[in-house]
Amino acid sequence: MSAPSVLFDAPGPRARRRHAVLTVIGLLLVAGILAAVALKFKAEGQLESSLWTSLVTGEVWSFYILPGLVKTLEAAAISIVLAMVFGIVFGMGRLSQVRVVRWVSGVVVEFFRAVPVLLMMYFTFRYYSDNGVFRNDVNPLAAVVTALTLYNGSVIAELVRSGVYSLPKGQKEAGLSIGLTPSQTLRSIQLPQALTAMLPALVGQLVVILKDTALGTAVLYPELLQAARDIGTSYSNPIPAYLFIALIFILINYALTVVAGRVETRLRRRGGGPRRGAAVTGVAGAGTVDAPTDGVAGQGVYTGDASSR
Repeated sequence: MSAPSVLFDAPGPRARRRHAVLTVIGLLLVAGILAAVALKFKAEGQLESSLWTSLVTGEVWSFYILPGLVKTLEAAAISIVLAMVFGIVFGMGRLSQVRVVRWVSGVVVEFFRAVPVLLMMYFTFRYYSDNGVFRNDVNPLAAVVTALTLYNGSVIAELVRSGVYSLPKGQKEAGLSIGLTPSQTLRSIQLPQALTAMLPALVGQLVVILKDTALGTAVLYPELLQAARDIGTSYSNPIPAYLFIALIFILINYALTVVAGRVETRLRRRGGGPRRGAAVTGVAGAGTVDAPTDGVAGQGVYTGDASSR
């Protein structure tokens, strides 16, 4: 028998009936909305079989979908690698014992985390084009990768910092007790465990990177969203094309989540993860464990209670 919840009382018979009725009403509302959308599509002729069958022809896949998918995965892969490097470097910078390094890292992270990704794409694309930094055919890819790296790398830097703060205080003390310096303890003991602890949040950020490659259409990058536009223009089926591309995005993101979940499970079975209870959460409070103040955006990002460890 499970322990009773301290947050709310278990619902009684009348409450359960009320919940069941509300659930049925909610499902009926959702079904009604979907039916209305389907009827609207039918009235506009968007449910004609010819509009959908064209999406599975070899011509559409060869000239539109596959090239767009390759470009999307290319931009996402490069951005993921660079964002991971950026995040680890600046995340460790915010954990540095040197105040100047912490302050500079904090300014960089907070600045790029606050700037919209699309604005960074516009700015970098114009800068690369006007100054001939790359070839004209490479400028869109460079702009997309730069913007995704700076923004998502800043978010990953905060994940690294919160992952380190979520570890028990004894991890750092153990490293210092065997003669390691604080920097060596961070690199050899705390960071590997923090990477495992923050893996679920990290996977969510990787999914964001993959989805945000669709913003590249604003700087003429030929990714999947641009492919959907081209298909809709060529075959006069924009709604089916967009829905089909959305399905492809969903499948890719789901596959990425499944793979990451299996990696996390394997790491925890090997004992590579932190102890239970060391979750990455929120914004730092008074209970932050050994959180150095960098003067930028407060202190730490872990809301645990140091006295309970």
